[in-house]
Amino acid sequence: MRFRALLPAMILGSCCAAWAQSPTYGVGRKPTPEEIRAWDITISPDGENLPAGSGTAREGAPLFAQKCAMCHGATGSGGLAPMLIKPETPVKSSMPCLAPCIGPGNVMALHSPYATTIWDFINRAMPYQQEGSLKPDEVYAITAFILYKNGVIQEGDVLNQVTLPQVKMPNRDGYAIPDWKPGMPRPFQTNR
Repeated sequence: MRFRALLPAMILGSCCAAWAQSPTYGVGRKPTPEEIRAWDITISPDGENLPAGSGTAREGAPLFAQKCAMCHGATGSGGLAPMLIKPETPVKSSMPCLAPCIGPGNVMALHSPYATTIWDFINRAMPYQQEGSLKPDEVYAITAFILYKNGVIQEGDVLNQVTLPQVKMPNRDGYAIPDWKPGMPRPFQTNR
């Protein structure tokens, strides 16, 4: 009688143990070493780990039109995705802005303390649904175009692994990292 009572527990236990030993749990696949290497990078403010390559705003203009404008707008503002280029005159978009809403006062190219942050974000996260598909030269060129259109660099300036970290961002000295550690309440309120 006791054996019958224990039988369901033993079956359930052995099934759980077998399932836990499954290498993928039936979902996804193991990434290749090449895939891991491609994403296992850290771009620091001083440019450490930036790849070889270069680009200018002139080279970035057609790339921006082809790969960025569909979401961010032809002028870098007014699209559904966050504003990248501060408009000369304030524009009210007819489209809703995705949170966090980026406006003329906090465009990344003016608000970010380091140009390497912009390069790294474009490299990792753009274009939407084709993340990581841009070549380093394309990322340098698009970064140069965005910085040029926001008045941070000149149109002919060449950005590469040496010159990009040297770009003096408008907010470099005004940026403060909050004193926050994991487990502490978030220092900023969300608009939800």
